[in-house]
Amino acid sequence: MSNSPVSTTAPANDPTFENVWDELVWRGLVHVSTDQEALRALLAGDPITYYCGFDPTAPSLHLGNLVQLLTMRRLQLAGHKPLGLVGGSTGLVGDPRPTAERTLNERETVEEWVGYLRAQVERFLSFEGDNAARMVNNLDWTAPMSAIDFLREIGKHYRVGTMIKKDAVAARLNSDAGISYTEFSYQILQGMDYLELYRQYDCVLQTGGSDQWGNLTSGTDLIHKVEGVHVHAIGTPLITNTDGTKFGKSEGNAIWLDPAMCSPYRMYQFWLNTDDADVITRLKVFTFLTRDEIEEYERLVAAEPFRREAQRRLAREVTAYVHGADAAAAVIAASDALFGQGDLTAIDAATLRHALEELPNASLPAGTSVLHALVETGLVGSLSEGRRAVAQGGVSVDGIKVDDESAVVSGGLAGGVSVLRRGKKTLAGVFVTS
Repeated sequence: MSNSPVSTTAPANDPTFENVWDELVWRGLVHVSTDQEALRALLAGDPITYYCGFDPTAPSLHLGNLVQLLTMRRLQLAGHKPLGLVGGSTGLVGDPRPTAERTLNERETVEEWVGYLRAQVERFLSFEGDNAARMVNNLDWTAPMSAIDFLREIGKHYRVGTMIKKDAVAARLNSDAGISYTEFSYQILQGMDYLELYRQYDCVLQTGGSDQWGNLTSGTDLIHKVEGVHVHAIGTPLITNTDGTKFGKSEGNAIWLDPAMCSPYRMYQFWLNTDDADVITRLKVFTFLTRDEIEEYERLVAAEPFRREAQRRLAREVTAYVHGADAAAAVIAASDALFGQGDLTAIDAATLRHALEELPNASLPAGTSVLHALVETGLVGSLSEGRRAVAQGGVSVDGIKVDDESAVVSGGLAGGVSVLRRGKKTLAGVFVTS
């Protein structure tokens, strides 16, 4: 990252905190946990092994998973040893959702997605040094186990009365959909994962979202019953916007970490549009900026919110961390150029196409008149309105002012596209076809 024109903060914990636990708390990453004093002492001592699991319910992780990946990295930077678990077996079953049964994916699909998620998790952890990360797949110890062995060795330690009190299970039992035995058993499988990792690697901490608390404590309880020891769990808060809406959703589409499913430009714009009321919380959770730096941005948000300096830094940091500094530099240049602060011709074809896909756009044949393009992209409501806009000098194509209503759209930018502008800030894209 240091060779990039975009300067970002290298992953490092804030040295002003005596203990990584204190930093996690300050960043708002501890919503619920086992014994806090014991955890604080544990994380201040010799290196421990900890894990977080990721189920292959889609071909990519998303921003909710990024909270866990960053939490894992913070613990590793403090000297502790991470295990990244990708759920080849739990992905075949499905974690119970509060509303309805999951559709079970084919085994081949789950196996393929395991590979995708494993590669994504690996990008966020270090596999070098004394506390190098290790990747594991719970199918390795689940698949060889017979149903009889599972019931005798694991199932006997669970009480149905306790299981039905778990939030996700209780919600489903009280719904019209009910819950299948398959999803009801999910918490046992996750508890068995923790037990197996404790036995194999002396793993004594699991992290996850607070909505997974029932599954996290399934493991801590099982290990206590079987091994007679106390292990720990941390549940991070579910990230929501201040208006209560679900974080990371845009018209029903998650912000995925895979650039093929969510372009770096779209991710950058997502963070850039963060509300003033949310941006400081996001900086704490999703960046490695220090406490002093974040407090300075908090002052800037209060004093000069119109500058949106905190949002720009947030967008730059997270986009660079997820997609690399070069990708972040490209999307920043594209964003600046589209809004009149850079050279449109300098934007590479892929970045420009992704940017225009986020704007009103239309695919039109070469030689289409600017007037028709304005109408087709929705920048004007009629040809006559388009003529007036051109006559008033308020229309440009690819950064060049249009003064002739017979002008055509040529797709002169990289990748055969054009950028229409009406006024100063109203933009649209044209994908020119042959």
